[in-house]
Amino acid sequence: MNHIDFSLVDWSRAQFALTACYHWLFVPLTLGLSFIVAFMETIYVRTGNEEWKRLTKFWMTLFGINFAIGVATGLILEFEFGTNWSNYSWFVGDIFGAPLAIEGIMAFFLETTFVAVMFFGWNKVNKKFHLLSTWLVAIGSNLSALWILVANGWMQLPVGMKFNPDTARNEMVDFWSVLFSPVAINKFLHTISSGYVLAALFVVGISAWYLLKKRDILFAKRSIIVGASFGLLASLFILMTGDGSARAVAHHQPMKFAAMENLYVGQQNAPLAAFGILKADPNAPGHKKMDFRYLVEIPDVLSYMAFLNPNAYVPGIYDLVHGNPEHGIISYQERVDKGKIAIDALGSYKKAKAAGNDSLASASLSTFETNYPHFGYGYYANRDVHELIPNIPVSFYSFRIMVFLGIHFFALLLVVLILTLKNKIETKKVILYTALWTIPLAYIASMLGWIVAELGRQPWVIQDILPTIAAVSQLKSSSVQVTFWIFAVFFTALLIAEISIMVRQIKKGVAS
Repeated sequence: MNHIDFSLVDWSRAQFALTACYHWLFVPLTLGLSFIVAFMETIYVRTGNEEWKRLTKFWMTLFGINFAIGVATGLILEFEFGTNWSNYSWFVGDIFGAPLAIEGIMAFFLETTFVAVMFFGWNKVNKKFHLLSTWLVAIGSNLSALWILVANGWMQLPVGMKFNPDTARNEMVDFWSVLFSPVAINKFLHTISSGYVLAALFVVGISAWYLLKKRDILFAKRSIIVGASFGLLASLFILMTGDGSARAVAHHQPMKFAAMENLYVGQQNAPLAAFGILKADPNAPGHKKMDFRYLVEIPDVLSYMAFLNPNAYVPGIYDLVHGNPEHGIISYQERVDKGKIAIDALGSYKKAKAAGNDSLASASLSTFETNYPHFGYGYYANRDVHELIPNIPVSFYSFRIMVFLGIHFFALLLVVLILTLKNKIETKKVILYTALWTIPLAYIASMLGWIVAELGRQPWVIQDILPTIAAVSQLKSSSVQVTFWIFAVFFTALLIAEISIMVRQIKKGVAS
């Protein structure tokens, strides 16, 4: 693999990360705010109270602004699979494309069909049909997330497929395994829950601004009650799905799990690093080993988190790189060797098949299938296996900041809800300012979750099967650089436009 253009790989990764990050600025608010709006309209339809209709229309307007711009960035993101990652698209397009196609046909169609009724159907259709349309938009938005996250979950745990050596492509053989894989299910539930919490914090924070300005007091209090209640329930769900997600990572992506915890040497009764400050060990092979300058541990918790057994053995980075026969772990170098055998056997199979040598083709195919689970490691032949270790400080700190912020969110929503129900919230300016400035923290926490998920599994595009260096399109690095900066300017302009429109709408207040 000496011909790899690492500049192309880095710029392609940067462009996709840029697009994904900007897109994700819009998605979680769409996921959560759609349901909050639906709950508010349900209260309006059941009570007939026009104040709830005003609430619904106000938050629906903010939802619409965010929804429109999110669609634009999402379309560009999907196109990049074909433009920048064509090798990936060829290799697994039959599998990865299926959830995205379903998302377009079913979920996106559902959203776009009823969003017009939702926004323009007031006084044109009856209340119950309008309410149904609002709920269908909310359901459609979340179904879109389902199929996209199923596709992403499959990249983390490739199941339900079989490699076709004649076409050199992976083909889906079990759709239900793809849909219901433990990684996909946990990823979907955890991700949408985080979107619900972000939307709840957005509603509470904006409502807190109105209370600070002593404007639309009743509107603000009712919005806080709905938003905070919704957010608290979602926070509890995040705790459960986060536990499931961590366990799935420990089972299927042990290197990511070890990097998240900076666990270098595997342990039984492994403690959880509740808080720590890292320092690099410059003498370690590959310069990837990190020590702790300061550490607070909770005994046995990591073993229990990973395997529901406080005495369980949790493999560390050293075990995964160098192997641990006692625990059935083969070294990365062994996996590289087996992967190289698989790559060579595939080439031998295709040559034998073309030459009509069926016996050699059959033997080569058998060798390939035996070693296929290590296929992706073969691309690292003659390279330093420590390149297969993800960025440990980024994974470690991102995970902990996300968790600490999640605790803050739960406490804030609980305090705000109690104070509002006791009719004391207006006098608590510190709490109101905290709620307002927690809005950007919610976006940071949401983004950190994706950093852990995606950077933590590097260098893999598809876990153990296709590394980033083998997935990129054959483009000039300069072309990707140009489009990177074009997208950076375009997306920044979209973000500024959204924030400006939203701020103007919020300052305008609730329509009478």
